[in-house]
Amino acid sequence: MAAWTGVAGTVARGAARGGAVDDYLWVLKRRELDLVREIEPDRMAELDEDALLDLHRRVRRARNKKLSNYRRRAAERVGEHGGRGSAAPLNEKHRVRLAAFEEALSLVSARLAEVAHEAAEELRDERLEQARAGRSPGPHAGPPEDADPVGAGLAREHAKSTGGRKRDASSLAQGARRQAKRDAR
Repeated sequence: MAAWTGVAGTVARGAARGGAVDDYLWVLKRRELDLVREIEPDRMAELDEDALLDLHRRVRRARNKKLSNYRRRAAERVGEHGGRGSAAPLNEKHRVRLAAFEEALSLVSARLAEVAHEAAEELRDERLEQARAGRSPGPHAGPPEDADPVGAGLAREHAKSTGGRKRDASSLAQGARRQAKRDAR
């Protein structure tokens, strides 16, 4: 995982992944810095799963914005300079901003995965405990004992039909095929 420095709330990455968010901070604007500072371990440790999802969404949106800006500027400069190689050095700031948000997004995603896994473990343990105690609201649970018995309701007077059993069956099968095709995508 990341090693964090105490310098103005910045992040330093170990050699395992290669870059450092510290290396990218010089190019970020004030609002971008505020967003990147929210990924400090102390701050992220205080966040629950919903708050982490919100942070992840905001970092992902910022990353997507930087990506589109980077690509747009690169495409504009290729036409001006006649090639990607000669235009690339002029787009360095956008590349660095994009790299900063890629790193930030990876850190938030990793923390979100940890929290989601912990929540899933807690839920599983809770359900197992309920099952052991015989309080499982599973599919075989009957109605509550204090509930009023409910009748079967009114029977339909006629079955919905378009006029032929074969046509109805064909229509149902066609819908099922359509749904299976969507599900296979």
